[in-house]
Amino acid sequence: MKDRNGLRTTMGRGRLFASVLDTIGDTPCIRINNLGPGHVTIYAKSEAFNPAASVKDRLAVNIIEAAERDGRLKPGQTVVEATSGNTGIGLAMVCAQKGYPLVVTMADSFSIERRKLMRLLGAKVVLTPRAEKGFGMYRKAVELAEANGWFLARQFETEANAEIHEATTAREIMSDFDGQRLDYFVTGYGTGGTLSGVARVLRKERPETKIVLSEPANAQLLGSGVSQTRTTEGAPAVSHPAFEPHPIQGWTPDFIPLVLQEALDNGYFDELIPIPGAEGVKWARELARREGIFTGISGGSTFAVSLQLAERAAAGSVILCMLPDTGERYMSTPLFEGIEEGMSDEERAISLSTPGYQMG
Repeated sequence: MKDRNGLRTTMGRGRLFASVLDTIGDTPCIRINNLGPGHVTIYAKSEAFNPAASVKDRLAVNIIEAAERDGRLKPGQTVVEATSGNTGIGLAMVCAQKGYPLVVTMADSFSIERRKLMRLLGAKVVLTPRAEKGFGMYRKAVELAEANGWFLARQFETEANAEIHEATTAREIMSDFDGQRLDYFVTGYGTGGTLSGVARVLRKERPETKIVLSEPANAQLLGSGVSQTRTTEGAPAVSHPAFEPHPIQGWTPDFIPLVLQEALDNGYFDELIPIPGAEGVKWARELARREGIFTGISGGSTFAVSLQLAERAAAGSVILCMLPDTGERYMSTPLFEGIEEGMSDEERAISLSTPGYQMG
């Protein structure tokens, strides 16, 4: 907001917060101004505005509080979960605030920054071999829970997952686009919670909005048409045969989660568009350089899909895409390849253009 002189002003949120957990949600939908064709409008819902900087903060707090409400989680009990990083970071924040020990199992292929963030927040991180993929880290979490009597968060199966997106993410979208056009909603999937929760509301209250889902081009679990083998509890029984390692961290584990199965069974998406990981990297970089929006490879991927839709969408169409997290937890990934610590030749030339304060 600007005053009459064009100076940006703020008014505060009109409330004081009891804890960091009360700041989760109410993330902004931001217009894209410099990228994409001019005949459509693209907005990005930036989940980096959550306190631990990802959409998984929503899931994390609801898993813990739902378990507290029904007595499955006891005071001081250790929480354990398998995660590629963002859920673990969110859980670490929640557990730090509420006083629960947390153990995270994670394949060693995921970014080092994520491990460090979880450890900084007080969690223990148990690494599993990358060759065992997501299924391996999932089974390790189950083993640890069963052997030690720990509370298993079960992000891939719990009803608390889609529930929080129905209650918060979807409601924010409905409010922000109240009286406004919304032609497409674009998201990827990790657990499937964002898709299932948001779609429950959009299908009922904004049926004209097309829901578009994406997955990695080289790991098309849904596109393969092969169903997931499950245990009696709904957990994956085996790794999905269509999976291949991909660079879009947080998307598409090597199984189809039960939370996502709801979306498949109920027809919660209108189109499935695969996207190469390299496109996700490219457009995450472009969002940073051209829009000043800092997101990870998954956000770059949903934006890349939105651009594909924009090219064929009718004039005046409005597209909303999910940006699940911030780019800072991708520094050891392809997103930052070629971004040097030292000065480039161009930067050195700028330095040499004046005589003082030269680096040796």
